[in-house]
Amino acid sequence: MSVHSKVSSLRPAGLSEVVFNGGVAPRCENRACNPRMGNLALGRRVLTQTVCGNNGSELHCFYSDPDANLACNPAKCAKCNAGLPHLSHLAGAMSDSSFRHPNTWWQSAGGVESETVQLDLETEFYFTHLILVFRSPRPAAMTLERSQDFGRTWRMLQYYATNCSAAFRLEEGKADVGQDGATCTSKYSGAYPCNRGEVIYRTLPKWESLDPYGLKGQQQLKVTNIRIRLLKHQKCPCQAKDLASAHEPLPTRHFAIYDLIVKGSCFCNGHADQCVPMPGYQPVRDRTNHVVHGKCVCRHNTAGVHCESCAPLYNDRPWQPADGLTGAPHECRKCKCNGHAQTCRFDWTAWRESGQRSGGVCDCLHNTEGRQCEKCKPGFYRDPNRPHAAPDSCKPCNCHPMGSVPFHLADGSLCDPANGNCICKPGVGGAHCDRCMVGYWGFHEYGCRPCDCAGDCDPFTGDCMFGSDLELYHLDRNASESVRIFRTDELFSALHLEKCECQEQSLTNSKLFCTMNYAYVLKVRVLAAHDKGSHAEVEVKVQKVLSQTTKMKIQRGRVTLYPESWTARGCTCPILNPGVEYLVAGHLDRKRGRLLVNMKSFVKPWKASLGRKVLTLLKKDCNW
Repeated sequence: MSVHSKVSSLRPAGLSEVVFNGGVAPRCENRACNPRMGNLALGRRVLTQTVCGNNGSELHCFYSDPDANLACNPAKCAKCNAGLPHLSHLAGAMSDSSFRHPNTWWQSAGGVESETVQLDLETEFYFTHLILVFRSPRPAAMTLERSQDFGRTWRMLQYYATNCSAAFRLEEGKADVGQDGATCTSKYSGAYPCNRGEVIYRTLPKWESLDPYGLKGQQQLKVTNIRIRLLKHQKCPCQAKDLASAHEPLPTRHFAIYDLIVKGSCFCNGHADQCVPMPGYQPVRDRTNHVVHGKCVCRHNTAGVHCESCAPLYNDRPWQPADGLTGAPHECRKCKCNGHAQTCRFDWTAWRESGQRSGGVCDCLHNTEGRQCEKCKPGFYRDPNRPHAAPDSCKPCNCHPMGSVPFHLADGSLCDPANGNCICKPGVGGAHCDRCMVGYWGFHEYGCRPCDCAGDCDPFTGDCMFGSDLELYHLDRNASESVRIFRTDELFSALHLEKCECQEQSLTNSKLFCTMNYAYVLKVRVLAAHDKGSHAEVEVKVQKVLSQTTKMKIQRGRVTLYPESWTARGCTCPILNPGVEYLVAGHLDRKRGRLLVNMKSFVKPWKASLGRKVLTLLKKDCNW
């Protein structure tokens, strides 16, 4: 059988032909796959210790095979010279194409007792079988070794000898316990044929079924280096019958090899069917075809030289090699990052906690956070007008850091992450909590102080402002806002929403309610409201006193409330409608002894449940 037919008949023993024969097998779609197999030595440098004619021309002789009648032909002699192309027999001749160059060979220096042939690969490959075709008689003793760590350590694969016991102290066919379980065989060590004798090695037993991508398969198949030691010469039997050589010994003591075929493929864990050159790889010869390259073109959402990891955004479940027996691809799965990440990482804790359904943790961008980038980072809020996956869906909070109360004390976020609303400190107003409210002054880290005035005061100095000064101040401050004059019948009506758009206090944050330090908490019924020009007065009937901290004793009966928003808005904020019962919590104008109602007051229509809730809050949380 020729070398060509021998190579084609040696498919990887015990491995799926569908998986390993790239080009014949289906592509990688929904199944395990592997790049095509080829000769790993092709296009790579093969190293030997010596070469024929390295120090000048050297005579060598060899015998061809006996003819059909088993008669020996006379020896043929020729010269070799490593420096002359037409007389050289360099190591590279072993790894050229056995189809295009069947009669080229490497030859050692004459008279050497032993020789080493070594193939060093630039990365890890799968190695399935080896074929050596000799031009000299096959060695009487030789070994085959492989390395999986670029030559740091070696493992014996096979011993070859005409007499295993004499050469290696091993019994034919039995493994040597001290040498990685390698066996010795005499099958490929006979003297005949003297020319084109073959030595063959299979990585796996012929009928063994093994997943090539599993741990055991990788331990047996992966390779970075192959080393062949030629340890003992063997004479061609024809030499003993050659009368000419009986008088004068012929120079036949050398090793010579036509072909070194190291069959294998790119190592891709079952996740690729194509490979490209490794960075820095240069073929020994230009225009070398059919080179088995070492860098995988990964499929199944995998990445790496050998597809040994998941692609950056596909780490939602643990990476696995494909299954070469069942064909299961074990694809990597994309992380759910809501469009806000380009990479993610696998987390075993998250995987276990999800019942082994999802383990991806996104590396969030666009001011988002969370396992799946599902929320905005502290200091940002979700814009309801933008798609959830839009890069600008999380907008920065516009709350003034000095005038705002943190929405979440734990992370210091200043606005509601759901809508961007700010919570202002006492006496602070504006959509961004960036200025003192009407009736307050002295914007600082603790908020703003109440004015000691019946009306408004200068927000910077606290000086009271009346009449034209007050009007001038508000016109300058709101020059960009449209101004409307309301009729008398509209002044206290809650039906005119564009006039009295009040941002009222809520009871959702008990700590904020307590920090307001309200001077009074009352249940009142609004009786009437009076426009006094510079200010307004709301006459109420106190029905119940829930709390009071002021020296001014509030009793049940008629009391006057002073809405501070009147001079700036022309309406009461919070809204107080005549004839309606309210729960009112507010502050005191200490200078005039007036009960004030402003934007920091808590005003809600009265309900018995609300009253009980406020009383509980005052006792438990506020310690009033």
